[in-house]
Formats: sequence, structure tokens, C-alpha cells
Amino acid sequence: METVNEILTAVRDAVWGVPTLVLLLGTGLYYTIRLKGLQFVRFPRACKMIFEKEEGAGGDVSPFGSLCTSLAATIGTGSIVGVATALRIGGAGALFWMWISALLGMTTKYAESLLAVKYRTRDENGGYCGGPMYYIQNGLGQKWKLLAILFAVFGLITALLGCGTFPQMNSITEAAHGLWGIPPWITGLVVTALSGFVIIGGIKSISKVAEWVVPIMAILYIGGSLWVLGSNLGQIPSVFGQIFSAAFRPTAVAGGVSGTVMVSVITAMRTGIARGIYTNEAGLGSSPIVSASAKTNSCVRQGLISMTGVFFTTIVVCTMTGFVILSSGLLDSSTLDGSLLASQAFRVGLPGNIGQYIVAIGIAFFSFTTIIGWCYYGERCLVYLMNSTKGILTYKIVYLLMLAVAPFLALEPIWTLADITNALMAFPNLIALLGLHKDVIGETKRFFAKPTAAPTEST
Repeated sequence: METVNEILTAVRDAVWGVPTLVLLLGTGLYYTIRLKGLQFVRFPRACKMIFEKEEGAGGDVSPFGSLCTSLAATIGTGSIVGVATALRIGGAGALFWMWISALLGMTTKYAESLLAVKYRTRDENGGYCGGPMYYIQNGLGQKWKLLAILFAVFGLITALLGCGTFPQMNSITEAAHGLWGIPPWITGLVVTALSGFVIIGGIKSISKVAEWVVPIMAILYIGGSLWVLGSNLGQIPSVFGQIFSAAFRPTAVAGGVSGTVMVSVITAMRTGIARGIYTNEAGLGSSPIVSASAKTNSCVRQGLISMTGVFFTTIVVCTMTGFVILSSGLLDSSTLDGSLLASQAFRVGLPGNIGQYIVAIGIAFFSFTTIIGWCYYGERCLVYLMNSTKGILTYKIVYLLMLAVAPFLALEPIWTLADITNALMAFPNLIALLGLHKDVIGETKRFFAKPTAAPTEST
């Protein structure tokens, strides 16, 4: 097992090296500049659009349902376990780089969701298909089809072996076993059965569940976090200082000082950005797949709505987790990791066992929604590769089998594998985003020049 871990770690370090960090942050920075800080200037309007409906709009689910489904796939274990792991590996400075990746990633998410709607098509059953594989092929042209195929292949692998299955199920079973002593195989069986019940119904079933579960759990989790931070109010200034100082002179808590200052900075950057991408998926290319199914006549509107998801997942939910852990002092005084670190941090800040229940229940529901959301992402990648919907049922069965075996796998290689598959998806998508920058900028200018006019979508 050690050999496998070492190989996976080496691959992760390679794919999440400086070139990947530059490409991710550079794409977000480029669009931030070209779109004149759209994520800040247009954010209030974007939030208002979430609850607005368009008359006669084409699509499979409402914009709110699309956003919730996207959030369902992003506000998962990454928001709790992922943040705890990032802090343990990269120190407090990792949270700073999560913020940077999120703020820049908001425009990246805007661009990819805009393109997903603009270049969406229909499958043989009349359902909407979209995402990077379609805007690569239909936007960049047939000569780039190999890049589209690569994205779809990486997306399918990520759904089956990365974000969608193993990390989520492992975290649920670990939390249930730690809190209630439930054997992992029993939890795994129950979660697999519930997942199957939802995903068999397709995108409409998934979005309906997400519309109910995501807002409720997000509110409860944020409320519990604020309760903890209220009791640790005096620690908040030092937490801010710790984050900003460690971002440029960090110490990797997991193994002492990481080496030189530069190596330490890169460790914090890589860990923070990788976990940030895992939680908000900006630049990854997965969220645009569900954005393409939204009922809308405007690709710009959907882009604006989608970018709010990055803010909610990373700037709000992940920050809550990070502050609770850092204000507890457990990062320096204990060797706990993952859900155990987060659970103990909440337990310290709340009376009785309330804290550990908040974490356990939060992980369970967030992970469950991520499981069902990522099943849809993988499904759409398969439909693109096969140019048919005939393999969907077989894919869903395989997906459920992956969930069933997940409880028996170790946590460390699971997270490492998830980081690797994320990076492999990001490369084709980011290349396409830069190649189609004229489409993004042109549609944005036309929309805000004439706010009442909806840009033409390609079908």
C-alpha cells in the first residue's frame, strides 16, 4: 500500500505543479481583467437572478435547480474533510489560497457555464447535453475533438473513481462509525441504496432532491459554525493573522517545516488551490454539464447564476470550516485529520455532543448530494463518448458498485486520486476557455449593452 501511495502522491505533485497552478489562476485572472471584475460588480444582480424565471425558456431544470444540483456536487466532503486535510497538509496558509482560487474562479465558472448553454445540444431523447466536451467540439471546431474526448474520458473516470464515489462514501462511513459505531459496510449499503433510488430518476429527480437538501443543510451547517465562532470570538483576529502570514511563510503541519520557504509556499498553494477546485469545481469543467440543462434563453444569465456557487461553497462554507478548526487550536495541538479533526473542533466549541453531530450529519448529507450530482456528470460524459443514451443504465449500475466498495478503501490514496483526476479534467477545459475567450467577452458585452435582450444560443 505504501508503494501505491507513493506513486499516487508523485503523480499528484506532478499534475498539480506550477504549470497547473499558473493555468488555473491565470485563466481566472485573465477573465477577471477582461470582464472588468464582473464577479464583484455583478454579484448582487447574479444573486437576484437565481430566483427569477424566464418565460418560454428551454431546458430540463430551473436555474435554481441547476445551481442546487451544481452545489450538491460541490458542497461535499471537500467543504469539511477537504478543508481539514488541506490545513493539515499545507498549514493555515492553504485557506488563503483557497480564497484566491475561489475569487478568481468565479469568472472561470461564469465563462464555462456561459459556453455550456451557448453550445448545448439535445440527445436522442430530447434531453439537453452540454459542457466542455460540447463547447470544445462545437466552439473550437472538429480539429479539437480529441481534446473534447479527453475531457469526457477524464470526467467519466473522475465520476467513477474520484470526486463522485470514493471520497464521499468513505467520509460518510467514517463519520457514522466514529459517532454511532455503525459498521462501514452497513452504512455503505444504505447510502448505495438511497443513491440508486435517486439517480435512476435522472436529472429531474436529482435536481428536486438537491433543491431541498442543499439549502437546508447549508443553513444548518453555517449556523452551527457561527455558533462555534461566537464562542471563540477572541480568537478570530489571530486566525486571520495566522492565515495571511502562513500563506507566504507556511509550515506544513503534517510533517514539520516543509523545507525552504519557496517549497513551503508551493505546498500551501498547491494544497489550497487543489482543495479549492475540489470544493467549487471552478475550471474543472464539471458544473457546466448541469448548467447546460438549465431552463434559460440566455447563456450570460446562467453564467452569472453559476458563478455564485463558487462564492457559497468556498468563501462561505469552506471558510466556516477553516475558521472553526483554526480557532480551536487543534491544528497545532493534535494529530487529528479529516473528519475527526473537524468533528473535534466543533465539539470543543459547542456544548455536549452537538458539535460532532453537526459534522457527522453535515458530512452525510453533503456527501450524499455530491454522489448523486457527480453521477449525472459522468452520465453526460458517457453519452458524449458513445453518442447515445443506451449505456446510461449500465453506467449507473457500475457507479453504484463503485459506491459499494468505497467503504473498504483507505482515505489517503482516495483523496490523492481525487486530486489527480481533477487536474486531468481541468487541462482540456482551461485550454478551451482561453481559446473561446472572444465568445465569452462578446456575449457578455451584448448582454449588458441591452439587458432585456437574450443572446442567441447555438443548438
